[in-house]
Amino acid sequence: MALGPEALRLLALIDRHGSLASAAQELGLTPAAVTQQVARAERDCRASLVRRGPRGAALTEAGMLLAGHGRVIDEETARAAADLDGLLGRLSLRLRIGAFQAAALHVLPPALIALRHRYPATDLSIMDITSDRGVPAVAAGEMDVAVVAAWDRPPVPPDHVRLHPLLIDPMVVVLPDDHELARDTSASVIDLGRLRDEAWVTIRAGHAARAQFDRAAAAAGFVPRVRFETESYDVAQAFVATGVGVALVSRLALTHLPGTVHRGLAGSELSRSLLAVTAAEHGVTPMVATFLRLLHEVADDITGSWPAA
Repeated sequence: MALGPEALRLLALIDRHGSLASAAQELGLTPAAVTQQVARAERDCRASLVRRGPRGAALTEAGMLLAGHGRVIDEETARAAADLDGLLGRLSLRLRIGAFQAAALHVLPPALIALRHRYPATDLSIMDITSDRGVPAVAAGEMDVAVVAAWDRPPVPPDHVRLHPLLIDPMVVVLPDDHELARDTSASVIDLGRLRDEAWVTIRAGHAARAQFDRAAAAAGFVPRVRFETESYDVAQAFVATGVGVALVSRLALTHLPGTVHRGLAGSELSRSLLAVTAAEHGVTPMVATFLRLLHEVADDITGSWPAA
């Protein structure tokens, strides 16, 4: 015997309705098609399954036995559908976000406020991550959206992951407020070459931000004299405030600490890119598309508030 689940379900429906015509109507088939399916099942089983009479159809003992298995299939199918509906309902409201520090401080909050205002039932979870974790976390399904930074070249994601550019975050120079270039209020921008003799507070060697700075210094004709290394723009600015050196910091990461001033870099394209990372297909989690739109709106507001280069 080689009966498929369709034949077992058909027998369960015949038993429930007491006629082939009613079973056919529920299945969206013609009575002739149902009659053919019953005949095929009886051939496969080598047993009579349905007795036809003037008042409808009734199952034989063999038919009743198989109909019980058909009812189990129907019950499990209904349970599976209900479970799937529940999961999709939860996923439709779920949003797992990761972001590096500056994005978590300046980009996420207004986007999250707008999201919670429009969709207060959103199931949010947010994690502070380093930028190099964003693509792998989304690729592995651990996060729905990651906001990351890239210097010079963006990461290369796998085919099922997409990068969405948000904004270009230009680098600026942060100076102690008693520095002679800081006191010159007529100059809103400084050529990097004018800082060749300065002591520097830099991002630690091995990071993309440091590699970008080292290349720019070499192009300006000097090797920076590094006095202090850190992995944090906040820490770099705190040390600049003590007067130990100058630093390059992204505009978005400026803390405006007392004791510091910042100036733009003349003729410089030094910057980092902020990117949102998502799965290529996110129909199951529609909040991703909504949150992406909000991130773009926030990014436009941020760049619109910066002075013209």
